[in-house]
Amino acid sequence: MKRRHARTRNLLKRSKTTAAGMCYVESCTIQKGITVGTNHFADRLTGAIREKRTPLIVGLDPVYENLPPAILKQPGFSDGSSCAACVDAISEFGRKVIRAVAPHVPAVKINIAYFERYLWDGVEAYYNLVQEAHGHGLLVIGDVKRGDIGHTSTQYALGNLADCKWQDTDTTTGPDAITINTYFGIDGITPFMDVARVQGKGAFALLRTSNASAGQIQEIPAADGRPVFLHVAELIEKWGGTSRGQCGFNSLGAVVGATSGTAIAQIRQAMPHTLFLIPGIGAQGGSLADCVPAFNADGQGAVISASRSIIFAHRESRYADIPSAQWTTAVQRAVVETKAQIADAIKAFQ
Repeated sequence: MKRRHARTRNLLKRSKTTAAGMCYVESCTIQKGITVGTNHFADRLTGAIREKRTPLIVGLDPVYENLPPAILKQPGFSDGSSCAACVDAISEFGRKVIRAVAPHVPAVKINIAYFERYLWDGVEAYYNLVQEAHGHGLLVIGDVKRGDIGHTSTQYALGNLADCKWQDTDTTTGPDAITINTYFGIDGITPFMDVARVQGKGAFALLRTSNASAGQIQEIPAADGRPVFLHVAELIEKWGGTSRGQCGFNSLGAVVGATSGTAIAQIRQAMPHTLFLIPGIGAQGGSLADCVPAFNADGQGAVISASRSIIFAHRESRYADIPSAQWTTAVQRAVVETKAQIADAIKAFQ
């Protein structure tokens, strides 16, 4: 596979660049190096959820050692001590997962950490999979968890969220939304919201995460006795209020772990216009019953992300009847079954 400086799929219409370095696409002005989008992220995401009739999204967290034998045994993929072999293997795996789940879900969440460990080739593989997902009609959430003080956040926003078009490169689309760090406050959030506003993108700010030790910080009681995460929830709702779509939700969402339990209902009360990205079901043990208060009567308001329980379904005993070479069938069955479980949980709640 050709990697470094590879030509990725051009998913945007070619732009015309003036001598001054300003670009125009479909009559929309582009700041130097940044494309202007025309659609609101929350409207696009809720529309995709309606189209696929599910809020389930699939997380792509490829671990080389856990890849299906049918991938690892392919020529050029079997040497786990070779960075190139590992990148080629997880890239092939990622492409096949995307193609398997595309008919069933509105979006994928790609975790950049599983690619960055392979340095520049891994980062290029990440962006290639973003293009692959877009090519199959999927929205992409880049799980990058970036954030810093204002000036540095601007660079993170340009490098991780924006669709950049340099005069000496092909057009490569960034993800439709990314996860960001809330801890720096509004000056760390604003640069991401600026890109989101200009390009029709979104962001999900960390709020109540799914890791076991999250409560050490997020549940500290504030002066009024309420946990810190509820105060942060109110801030995220306020910050996103200037970016509300026609669907009634803001382009600034929140990451709310499925392991948060009954706190999800409290958080929803505090932020009625905020989309939730809910990780933690499946392998992390989050409860669907606890997740359903995140949804409104129309089944909107959140996406539920499942990763290992779907992409590594070939390792589950319940799919042992599926031949090893047909591992994508296990992925598809896991997606369909998880969709049904979520639909049943939402229906029971309503």
